[in-house]
Amino acid sequence: MRPDGGDPEPDDYGLPHVDVVVPDDARELERDVVAYRREERRRRRRVRTHRLFRPVTRFGVAIPIIAGALLIALLSGVLMTAFGPRPTPRPTGVQLAPRPSASPGKVGGLLPDGQVDKMTGDRTPVKTRDLRPGVIGIVPPAYRCETVVADLAGRTQEYKLNFWLVADPRPGGGRKPASLKDLKACAGTAHNGTPQVLEDRGGVLAGAYAPAPGTPGPTGTGLTAVFVAPDGVVTEVVRAPRPGPELAGKVEALHTG
Repeated sequence: MRPDGGDPEPDDYGLPHVDVVVPDDARELERDVVAYRREERRRRRRVRTHRLFRPVTRFGVAIPIIAGALLIALLSGVLMTAFGPRPTPRPTGVQLAPRPSASPGKVGGLLPDGQVDKMTGDRTPVKTRDLRPGVIGIVPPAYRCETVVADLAGRTQEYKLNFWLVADPRPGGGRKPASLKDLKACAGTAHNGTPQVLEDRGGVLAGAYAPAPGTPGPTGTGLTAVFVAPDGVVTEVVRAPRPGPELAGKVEALHTG
């Protein structure tokens, strides 16, 4: 710029004139330097982000969507396998034993002839002699759920057998029979296998195999396990069972027998 404020003198190369002011103190350029460095940091971050996501964004948004869908499907499969419902063993095709060694309701004989209700959403009538093969757990009044329930559920699931829980409807000793809600809550404690809840309003099973309500000792307050073979014969009745190798052997015997 000319000192007198007139038009700038012509440029030898025909380029437009630019006023450049060089300050006497370099500290006056500090703000410009800070702004320049900030912009450089932003530029470097953009470059790094672009390098990181370039393999994914090379094909547009299709790859992230497919990867997300596969991840969701994988997680859903894992959760369903871990917490989903277990398959219920199918009823046996073996016929009932024609000549058992004992009368119905006794060890060595068939289950007593009667009917119970299977509580699987809807109330489904089931003949007692169709409860085979597997273990029937008869729960006394005021029963406190024990670890043996989860153990039997896991053992029967391992050998593809059934496991039923049914309450003794007979009151005794000032104790009320276990409710269906209590039975379902107890069945829910089993993570390996799912006990099926039954309702025996007539007390057919409890009257044949469980001790009278109010009986002192562990047999009167513990579970009664009834082992039923594929041909409907009751092989054993165990009162107040405990988890362990002996109980596991009894369940395995139903499978191998």
